[in-house]
Amino acid sequence: MNSSPFYPIGIPGQPWDEDERKQWRASQSVERRYAEDVVPRIEALADRFEILPYGQLDYADETYPLFALRNGPRDPALPTALVTGGVHGYETSGIMGALEFLETRAADYAGKANLLVAACVSPWAYERVNRWNYDALDPNRNFKANSEAIECSALMGLIASQTGPYLLHIDLHETTDSDETEFRPALAARDGNSYTPGAVPDGFYLVDDKENPQPAFQQAIISAVENVTHIAPPDENNMIIGSPVVADGVIEYPQAKNAMCGAITDARFRTTTEVYPDSARVTPRECNNAQVTAICAALDFALAHR
Repeated sequence: MNSSPFYPIGIPGQPWDEDERKQWRASQSVERRYAEDVVPRIEALADRFEILPYGQLDYADETYPLFALRNGPRDPALPTALVTGGVHGYETSGIMGALEFLETRAADYAGKANLLVAACVSPWAYERVNRWNYDALDPNRNFKANSEAIECSALMGLIASQTGPYLLHIDLHETTDSDETEFRPALAARDGNSYTPGAVPDGFYLVDDKENPQPAFQQAIISAVENVTHIAPPDENNMIIGSPVVADGVIEYPQAKNAMCGAITDARFRTTTEVYPDSARVTPRECNNAQVTAICAALDFALAHR
């Protein structure tokens, strides 16, 4: 872990202006391709799902079409479930887990739920393995009215265009070692703050909505996922990433207050997954499996308790 307060962009104690943002943007390099890794898998599902183009990111000379998938026309007799992945583009298993769910398990819920899946909300960041978007904004703090993050406004527009109500929303994320070596230092530098080192939890955990807690729902997911990967233990202060642990592998955030993706619907059942891909105890396959398992456990519980 890098405990130094130094970040190579900006002046310590001063928030970035556009010059620093441009410098940060120029430092980001493409490491993988959305059009090669993600879009073909979405297109390959066209015979089983309806593909919904819901916007486009136009950043400099780069264009990224945005897609969601649903399992056919909405059946008003069925509840609606939303799955989102890749709100933070660097969190790989969120994207791959959403795609694998569509490819391998979504058919199990035919006739049970209207499924809507946005597998890669932030493709520019996916390509650069980054948390932020092109404008150095964190999408998961920008789901709000008049959002400056195009990724967020596009997804909120999609949700508004779909007839509700929603029963479930599961948002797929990861917590990585780079949160402490890169992203939290960058955040402190961007905002002109001091960087205080934190700890990265070793294992899977969930973030419940503090304003709409559903403890039995969260525990049902934890019980399923612990058969696939290990659950993050609390630190010496009974916390995970600075938040009190309210149950095994569960913390709470006020998601609407923080303009998080988890608050974009009025679903009764909401959760944010957090996989730890940097553990020596897991593989990328197990991380993807954990996300798919979490989606299925969430759906099974919500459908049984609707």
